[in-house]
Amino acid sequence: MAALALLSAAAALGPGLAAPRYRPDWASLDARPLPAWFDRAKVGVFVHWGVFSVPAWGSEWFWWHWQGQHDAAYERFVRRRFPPGTTYAEFAPRFTAHDFQPRQWARLFQRAGARYVVLTTKHHEGFTNWGSPVSWNWNSVDTGPHRDLVGELGEALRESNLRYGLYHSLMEWFNPLYLADKQSDFKTQSFVLKKTMPELYDLVLKYKPDLIWSDGDWEAPDSYWNSTSFLAWLYNDSPVKDTVVVNDRWGRGCSCRHGGFYNCADKYRPGTLPEHKWEMCSSLDRLSWGYRSNMSLPEVMDEMSMIEELVQTVSLGGNYLLNVGPTKEGVIVPIFQERLLALGRWLDTNGEAIYESQPWRVQMENTTDTVWYTSKGPVVFAIFLLWPRDSVLHLSSPIPSPGTQVTLLGFAGTLEWQKQPGKGMLITLPYMLPSPLPPQSGWVVKLEGVK
Repeated sequence: MAALALLSAAAALGPGLAAPRYRPDWASLDARPLPAWFDRAKVGVFVHWGVFSVPAWGSEWFWWHWQGQHDAAYERFVRRRFPPGTTYAEFAPRFTAHDFQPRQWARLFQRAGARYVVLTTKHHEGFTNWGSPVSWNWNSVDTGPHRDLVGELGEALRESNLRYGLYHSLMEWFNPLYLADKQSDFKTQSFVLKKTMPELYDLVLKYKPDLIWSDGDWEAPDSYWNSTSFLAWLYNDSPVKDTVVVNDRWGRGCSCRHGGFYNCADKYRPGTLPEHKWEMCSSLDRLSWGYRSNMSLPEVMDEMSMIEELVQTVSLGGNYLLNVGPTKEGVIVPIFQERLLALGRWLDTNGEAIYESQPWRVQMENTTDTVWYTSKGPVVFAIFLLWPRDSVLHLSSPIPSPGTQVTLLGFAGTLEWQKQPGKGMLITLPYMLPSPLPPQSGWVVKLEGVK
């Protein structure tokens, strides 16, 4: 209701007058309507890339597990692979990005069907993938690649008409300023004032992102992070005030309650249709977000799982953000490329049921979890994940009319259907030739003239 009130107020001011300004409090900030591009986009690619790509083992939390928790497996790994006395800082020069070709990445993401891409500008290790003025010698321009990775990828993505999102961690595990603030129970703010906020403002002014994907917020309240002041500036006065989208990780207790769209938790999957716009972030490597050199094939999400996650997410009103972790040289390994291209092929055929769609009055069939629905205006899409054995699709939710037309996306012509005894409809699908290969996952029936 608050969002409607703001929109009404803006309309009442007339076309020549400024829109109302947002106050630095959640009641005002949460009332900001989400820029429409985000809900329409539906599909994004997440990229976790940093100094953690050098050891390339365990996960992107390598430094914390090794020297924060003193995990024996990580300590053993370092002893076996690196000289005695090696520090995490010594990994940075090996983060070379020698093979990083941003235009190739952009083409791959475009072919994957992504409409936006979110890059890690800084993870909890504190290393920045651009020349941050407050991260001296711990950034990708001063050491390692000696390149502005954030800027180069942004330029390439915009050439390909893809929206650009920036992941940014508010905290840094081992930054002395952060540790001192933590020691004071977050009653001091040296780290926020000298590091976090200068970097966020710098990212916005320099790269004009379409999305800010905040993280690393959970140890301290939003009042420590100055989150509401930053977001009020972002929405009122920044160069991206009308288009930028943010998530919900802005302080302890904010997830699923405050911000723009909700992530709630990594790999979050609601059981029913949420009232608020949300995003499901998932990773092709089931065990890590950053690249692991010892990753095995069973640990990589298969095509069917990927499409199932996408379909369920979009049917329940969410966006799907699928992660890859490049190598320290900047290579997206072939198995990740293959999965992304498979997703793109599926979307080439079935994207009409995904992009710019809305949840329907029914999100899934009660009788089965293999049929999901989306809609566009009066058109309903039934997405079935398993091909029925008798090639007859049973749908109990749509109510057909004499003028109902049924088509299968990717196939020419209309399909025969009949009213199901009781309620719903029976649709006769095209005959599929037997094949030694496993069938693709997910097909879409387009229903026109149903209720």
